[in-house]
Amino acid sequence: MNKMPTINTLDDVRQILTELPGPDLEAAGAAKMREPQLTKPAGSLGRLEQLAAWTATWQGRYPPRMKNPTAHVFAGNHGVVAQGVSAFPQDVTKQMVANFERGGAAINQICKALGVNLCIEQMDLDNPTQDFTQNPAMTDTECAAAIAFGMNVIDETSDVTCLGEMGIGNTTASAAICLALYGGSSLQWCGPGTGLDKPGIGRKAEVIGIGVNLYKAHMHDGLDVMRCLGGREMAAITGAIIGARLKKVPVMLDGFVSTAAAAVLPSLNKRALDHCKVGHVSQEPGHKVLLEKLGKVALQDQNMRLGECTGAVLAVALLKAAVACHNDMATFAEASVSTKSAES
Repeated sequence: MNKMPTINTLDDVRQILTELPGPDLEAAGAAKMREPQLTKPAGSLGRLEQLAAWTATWQGRYPPRMKNPTAHVFAGNHGVVAQGVSAFPQDVTKQMVANFERGGAAINQICKALGVNLCIEQMDLDNPTQDFTQNPAMTDTECAAAIAFGMNVIDETSDVTCLGEMGIGNTTASAAICLALYGGSSLQWCGPGTGLDKPGIGRKAEVIGIGVNLYKAHMHDGLDVMRCLGGREMAAITGAIIGARLKKVPVMLDGFVSTAAAAVLPSLNKRALDHCKVGHVSQEPGHKVLLEKLGKVALQDQNMRLGECTGAVLAVALLKAAVACHNDMATFAEASVSTKSAES
């Protein structure tokens, strides 16, 4: 079992990010060698071919495997909700967690349908982060503790881990993180979240601008941005991404919030998200912009914006199909099928 490094401060996290393991080139090479031998025209399975190779590369083994996919939904509360940035009250976070645990939410049904093990991770729901228009959302110690928690929940036996969230107010935190990282306007990153109307979105953008301007001088990298503007559940997703890398588990990100949590890492290591794919593009408008900034292309677009890890888990079906085709299709030699002639 891979033992996780001890984390007490964000500087401990920064040190880990300088030493992330790279891709398994031997596994990548084996996948590249087999793909042209399979009974299909070259490239005819498109992105499925790339997904199979990516899975092997970041699992660090060949052939790739997709028998034990897992999903983690991290739940946290945000003090900035006091500024009227959400259409729903903060109590909904705890209520929805109870619904997850009873098996009544959309994520429960999708996990059941696709054979994905679901874990619900509660992040001190009775103690919201600070309202970032008044104080930094978290202290260094609090943020580091949430990151450490996320690192340690990753099961190294997972074939892929899907990362999602639940937290009233977290699209506000996500938009603030994106504005701090990439600039632009508050409105560029803002969306309806749980159902804000146009005036509500305007208020949300105003709150985001206040928070980002308040801490400009104190945010030197992505971890500072997370500390000042993020949430415990978001910091835990950041940690889970790091933990998965250390444990050789590929990551499937969900929508805007989980991608924003990931976005704080490239400022410290530009290869930090190479083991991550994005399951879907959210209808939350900031997600499309963020994916462009990160150079990521989502695997699907189903007009979803629920969160709960639903889009990430839905993408497991594509991973399962990709790995099954790569591993189990016959080769031209095995099937006695002629290969492309030299004259064609």
